Amino acid sequence: MKPNQEPTPAAAPEAQDERLQAIPLWKKALSRPELGALAGAVLVLSFFIVAASGTGMFSPAGIINVLQVAAQLGIIATAAALLMIGGEFDLSIGSMIGLAGILIAIPAVEYGWPLWAAILLAFSCAALVGWINGNLVNKTGLPSFIVTLGFLFILRGLAIGISRLLTGRTQVGGVHEHVPGDWFAALFSGEVATGLFAWMASQGWIATNFAGNPVVTGIPVSIVWWLGLTAVATWVLLCTPYGNWIFASGGDKNAARNSGVPVHRVKISLFIFTAFSATIFACIQVMDTGSADTIRGLLKELEAIIAVVIGGALLTGGYGSAIGAALGALIFGMVQMGIFYTGVNTDWFQVFLGVMLLVAVLFNNFMRKKAMEAK
Repeated sequence: MKPNQEPTPAAAPEAQDERLQAIPLWKKALSRPELGALAGAVLVLSFFIVAASGTGMFSPAGIINVLQVAAQLGIIATAAALLMIGGEFDLSIGSMIGLAGILIAIPAVEYGWPLWAAILLAFSCAALVGWINGNLVNKTGLPSFIVTLGFLFILRGLAIGISRLLTGRTQVGGVHEHVPGDWFAALFSGEVATGLFAWMASQGWIATNFAGNPVVTGIPVSIVWWLGLTAVATWVLLCTPYGNWIFASGGDKNAARNSGVPVHRVKISLFIFTAFSATIFACIQVMDTGSADTIRGLLKELEAIIAVVIGGALLTGGYGSAIGAALGALIFGMVQMGIFYTGVNTDWFQVFLGVMLLVAVLFNNFMRKKAMEAK
């Protein structure tokens, strides 16, 4: 070193690329859309553990009742979640339930069709309705809210008109007689794991009735459908290119289209899926009750949207999850059955549901802001 020469400062270590930094677990949790629904489910569960203590709500039979109510809503909420993430709404889900039930019951009961053929007819009509909804939204540029609102009335009117024209009434019974031995109907009726529950009763793990049979004989097939659809939808959203296309289509459809995403095909497929889910719901109802009614499914589309919003989805699209929708449906089931078990006047149920929706939206908005601040 020369005299009076200042030492050269050591080179500063290169700053680590923020893209390579590990993201803390709590930040990942804040960014998940279902976080608010999970917190809400825990809160509602805690409330009813105290309020419904000793009422039988959390007995095996009570738990199955709660899950069955949640499953019926969760089946359509799963499809509604994917559609809302894709940036669209389907207000015709409830009317599709009523029409699908009529399309199953009338051919089987009045004209002697095999039940599997009547069910396939209902699914074929559902695919057509979803295809028409998707094409109208894509080609006209009209909001899906308006298009499907029109089909809400069209499908309900068709259900009433067809039923009155062919049978002279709006209710069609006698479906139970056609269920035994039908291979396709078995997918939508009955229970699973009946042997397991019988064994659990023999071990004294669950209660039995006076005849020695378990009070809970199995898991209703609706719960299996709900969990299965939620698992498949979650896998599609998180692990497949199609899931990325759904998020991209709902986030910014023009940018997605410019990036090569087949936005039109994605949206049409999502509308078909919502109509399919409504038909699955109708099949389960018809097999369970042995009848169809044109009024079935009334307001179910709004309940599905509530479950999805409680589950953390954005009304503007591009954000949400199937797990969140499942948690939203579970909250709905706990509240509906919890009010029954606690003896609260059920006239207040819709008031509680509306308040819960507003609280969920506010909480989810708060959590998203915190997630953005944490990035």
